[in-house]
Amino acid sequence: MTCDLCDEIGGALLWQDPRLRVVYVDEPGYTGYCRVIWNTHVAEMTDLTDADRARCMHVVFTVEALLRELIAPDKINLASLGNFTPHVHWHVIARYRDDAHFPQAIWGRRQRADAAPRAQTAALIAQLQQHLRVRLNQ
Repeated sequence: MTCDLCDEIGGALLWQDPRLRVVYVDEPGYTGYCRVIWNTHVAEMTDLTDADRARCMHVVFTVEALLRELIAPDKINLASLGNFTPHVHWHVIARYRDDAHFPQAIWGRRQRADAAPRAQTAALIAQLQQHLRVRLNQ
């Protein structure tokens, strides 16, 4: 069996430790889309120990808080689906009322064709890398 999240980083690497990593997802129209990915192949959150689940969620909430601070979205979506890729990972997605799919999920039906452009990705990636190192390496 192949697994995309075992075989590939999954985006631009922002931070990692021995258990998990945070990547930036280059999804057009969605500046501020990150994934928190468990490094080893585990299908469900309940397959993790209590301590590992707590660590994973701490990282998810840290990414959410940083996105709120750095780019002030209208909403943050947190999703852990794993239907196509049964490997523990969380989507942390900054959302704006005028993005292409709002209020639907980004995988839902497009609501508007003329979504507003957002902050520069390269600058945001650098800020996220810096802040994640400070907050998660304590």
